[in-house]
Amino acid sequence: MNSIATLTEFLESGGLRVDISDMGRRIVAIPRAAFIQFEQTETAYPYPLQQQAWFALTLADPKQPQLDPMIWFIRFPLDEQAKLMLAARDEMMHLLVESLGGKPNRDGMESALENNPYAFQPKQERLALFHARLTRALNQPASRFYDHARAYYEGELGWDQWSFIGYQGIADLAARLDQDGNALRIANSIPALPPSPLEALCHCLESEITPDSIAKALVLRAVSTLQQEAPNPQLVTAAVRGLARSRSGAIRDGLIRQLLDHPLSRRSDILAAIAGRAWEVLEDAPLRQRYLERLAENEAGQDFFNGILSDLLYLPRHGAPCRAACVTPIALHT
Repeated sequence: MNSIATLTEFLESGGLRVDISDMGRRIVAIPRAAFIQFEQTETAYPYPLQQQAWFALTLADPKQPQLDPMIWFIRFPLDEQAKLMLAARDEMMHLLVESLGGKPNRDGMESALENNPYAFQPKQERLALFHARLTRALNQPASRFYDHARAYYEGELGWDQWSFIGYQGIADLAARLDQDGNALRIANSIPALPPSPLEALCHCLESEITPDSIAKALVLRAVSTLQQEAPNPQLVTAAVRGLARSRSGAIRDGLIRQLLDHPLSRRSDILAAIAGRAWEVLEDAPLRQRYLERLAENEAGQDFFNGILSDLLYLPRHGAPCRAACVTPIALHT
């Protein structure tokens, strides 16, 4: 145990293969080497959210490939540089050693996180996204809801039949954009989708690299909405989230730039979607400055402003620019 310095190494000492995924801002894989550097406090956590690292550990036994992997959901507090607070990680390892003994084994690990203060249970929507990406990575079939979701977004069932679509099927659809003609199917459906199924789709797309066909369709839908006398903020927020990982950053950034010049951008849900899901757009200095100005004019008040700004300061590559932008204080408009 003295030679084991990280949680990853401790779990691997029992012969397990460990894969890491972020569960906070996005459901995306984190390379093992990058996570080890984080555990050794050499680097910041890449996707901090609410001053914590939220991640999943997928634990597989190479000697028993027929068994489904175990999944641990862990969160660790971060310091002001978004680096790991070692005391938390060490406390968790101590609890695991007490529960499992000197070396982890599958038999004891099913209940190892019971009453553990660093374990958490993701929301059902996040679990659906994680499951869709995991089955895709393991070359396992999609859920039984997949075919029904494909039929709906093809337009075969009628757009008013969205309430019968399982969320897991939508997540499976988004995780398989390069299969079964799904990218084209989704792009063609976006102009006609009611707000609720469009929102559900975009929440699933936010963790996926979306092709230009989908990005352009989302932009056209959002721009059309913004031009209405009473634009639906649900549609605009959904589009921002669906464009978060657009293959073309220029398409995504163009919409957000246009959105920040619209009165609707004072809404807290839209501002939170930009900072929480599409934060890369804020690497552009003029766009970042405009965003901070709109954040200062938000409808929710000072606490919301403080919370979003604090969250941005924890993000790698965003902390220093945001601090610099706020050297001249941005006053909250009321």
